[in-house]
Amino acid sequence: MTNAEKLTLLKTMYGDSEEDAVFNAYLSIAAGKVLERLYPFDDKKTEDDIPAKHHHTQVNIANYLLGKRGAEGEIKHNENGIERTYESGDVPESMLKDIVPHCGVL
Repeated sequence: MTNAEKLTLLKTMYGDSEEDAVFNAYLSIAAGKVLERLYPFDDKKTEDDIPAKHHHTQVNIANYLLGKRGAEGEIKHNENGIERTYESGDVPESMLKDIVPHCGVL
């Protein structure tokens, strides 16, 4: 999936209510989260190193982070019968569970 396709998918999921720069920033943050999990001991990997099977995970994480804007790290919130609780202050483990870390030998 190309970066343009990821951007289009994210805009479709979240709604076309933001500038492309905002969406691209969140896609970049999400790429960092995927790379941290996928290559925990290699900080030289780039977004281009994310395998195609994890592109949807990247877009889902970006969508999740966009949805949390303004309430980052919220643990519990109750207002007029609406209750919000986040799994973690960062990306939930459940979103990263399918990413198996790559390891190497020196």
